[in-house]
Amino acid sequence: MSAEAADPGAPLRRRSRPRIDLRRLGRVALRGPVSRDRLPDAISHVAEAHRAHHPDADLTILRRAYVLAESSHRGQMRKSGEPYITHPLAVTLILAELGAETTTLTASLLHDTVEDTEVTLEQVKEQFGDEVCYLVDGVTKLEKVDYGAAAEPETFRKMLVATGNDVRVMSIKLADRLHNMRTLGVMRPEKQARIAKVTRDVLIPLAERLGVQALKTELEDLVFAILHPEEYEETRALIAAATGPDDPLETIADNVTHTLRDAGISAEVLIRPRHFVSVHRVRRKRGELRGTDFGRLLVLVGEDADCYAVLGELHTCFTPVISEFKDFIAAPKFNLYQSLHTAVVGPEGAVAEVLIRTHRMHKVAEAGVVALGNPYAQDPAAPPQTEPSDERADPTRPGWLSRLLDWQESATDPDTFWTTLRDDLAQDREITVFRTDGGTLGLPAGASCVDAAYAQYGDLAHTAIGARVNGRLATLSTVLSDGDTVQPLLAQDTASGPSPDWLDHARTPAARIAITGWFSDHPDEAKPDPETADATGPGTRGEPAAATEREAPARSRSGPRPTGVVVDDPNAQVRLAGCCTPVPPDELTGFVVRGGAVTVHRRECPAVAAMQEIGRVPVVARWEDGEGRESDAGCRVTLVAESFGRPRLLADLTEAIATADAAIVSATVEPPSEQRVRHTYTLRLPDAAGLPGLMRAMRDVAGVYDVSRAQHPAPTG
Repeated sequence: MSAEAADPGAPLRRRSRPRIDLRRLGRVALRGPVSRDRLPDAISHVAEAHRAHHPDADLTILRRAYVLAESSHRGQMRKSGEPYITHPLAVTLILAELGAETTTLTASLLHDTVEDTEVTLEQVKEQFGDEVCYLVDGVTKLEKVDYGAAAEPETFRKMLVATGNDVRVMSIKLADRLHNMRTLGVMRPEKQARIAKVTRDVLIPLAERLGVQALKTELEDLVFAILHPEEYEETRALIAAATGPDDPLETIADNVTHTLRDAGISAEVLIRPRHFVSVHRVRRKRGELRGTDFGRLLVLVGEDADCYAVLGELHTCFTPVISEFKDFIAAPKFNLYQSLHTAVVGPEGAVAEVLIRTHRMHKVAEAGVVALGNPYAQDPAAPPQTEPSDERADPTRPGWLSRLLDWQESATDPDTFWTTLRDDLAQDREITVFRTDGGTLGLPAGASCVDAAYAQYGDLAHTAIGARVNGRLATLSTVLSDGDTVQPLLAQDTASGPSPDWLDHARTPAARIAITGWFSDHPDEAKPDPETADATGPGTRGEPAAATEREAPARSRSGPRPTGVVVDDPNAQVRLAGCCTPVPPDELTGFVVRGGAVTVHRRECPAVAAMQEIGRVPVVARWEDGEGRESDAGCRVTLVAESFGRPRLLADLTEAIATADAAIVSATVEPPSEQRVRHTYTLRLPDAAGLPGLMRAMRDVAGVYDVSRAQHPAPTG
């Protein structure tokens, strides 16, 4: 296999073992004369390709798998007219060329037996073992008779769950789809288009994420030819016209070869033609193509250090295009890809893109997870397991796959799963952000603090009020960059819920499904209410600027009625407005909001005038008897401060409280947990109007990341 142009006539600029052209595999001998000590002639190509990567492989199991596959498929024909056995043979040859190990090849030979013949999973397990049975089951489609229109999405869900335990399942599926796409011409045009769209939306992104570039690039070209035939033919004509003896890349490749030889660096310099889709993308980006745009130089070396030595020589002896430099060796892509990318100016101003990598990096770049072999093979040096484990921990499982497996459990509806899967796979880059406890989170590029909160805390993130990014306060809408350190900040009110605006900032399916699910359970909160928007100021609930004057019970969307407040309707749910934090003896007024709840404000709150201007009718609200009797001595309030531990923190907090003219009635400081400290203060203020300023002053103390009203009164002294 190769990720070169998907044109059978495209020249390969390297000498190596002749490769099998799978497009011309055609009919194969079904079963020639076979002795017990050798393989059937029909899979001799598979054996040859397999032994090229695994010289010591035992081919006995392949012979048995082929005999079972051929006998069970005998008499079945493909729509192209070929015997059906040509399909599993072609799929197996694709994987053998990529370097797949024997277990994968065995399962690929058998991958359609359970689905299309009388062979059962029990028979596969009995004859070939648990692993082969697991792989065959993973790629077996669900019956339309049982699932109807949901059969396709539920089949992909089943495959993805199986892939979460063994990535070889998806390797077989990708090879299976590649051979089917190669032979798709016998299908009706509308069916070709439907299969090509699913391949484009699901299989190609999966191939990219698993790093199997050899499959991904050819799938892209095949989809391109079906869905965009005119542009495909234009691109084919451009590539054909550019093929000739005066290839400017040849001249630059010779110069690079001589330069590296003179520097004493052992390297192989190849010309790597671009595939059709890549040429098409370059054409759309630049308009008119240059002679060097039809390919790139590939420099293969032995060691990682040699990659940087090559880079140094190229940037010394040629004029580099600095903007084109990327180091994917020091920072590999999320799909295992490693390489140095640069561009240099050759003779007569020709610019050539150059890829520099080791031979091992090249193998992984082409074959991705397929090149990693069996992730479950026992290390001879490792101690034997004393107890069998039901968990199949796959060391090759990437972070995006773990996230996918998490959110798919919440997407129980097939249509939701199918739509969300396509949206998730459309995120073609991934970033890594760090948690404050030293752990990491893998997120798609463009993810925000909302995504980080749900990735770290799950449904607890419903109570998020903001975040710290690289030590600084940030809104939940802040977009994260690769390498950022993020700490989502949660409120103490466990009954509070997300803001509808969060859906505008959520990029991960897990966050979107969780937020949507919360609003499904709380339909009255599905849309932002004008009263709530005015009450909380210009920001959303995820913005610290708006959160500074909120107190936790006021943000509870479904909690109990605050004790001590009476409105005209004794059955109405009552909550205190976060914009003005009313406390006794404040004079109160309220407004009915969505769902029949009453939000209570101080009468002088600006939100009251705003609500009256838009025609909202005030509701009479007052403190219960006795609640306002502290007016002569001010008001009492209990605040909870969450902070990071540091020297002099307690002194600075008490100074901020004293500066705000508040008296400390009692205080408790809980023992630090994970470098975090929780302080609870019962305070007496001369006037309730000073409460927002007091809370702001406490939040301004270095190390404090949240201050809120306590949900339960603290003991008074």
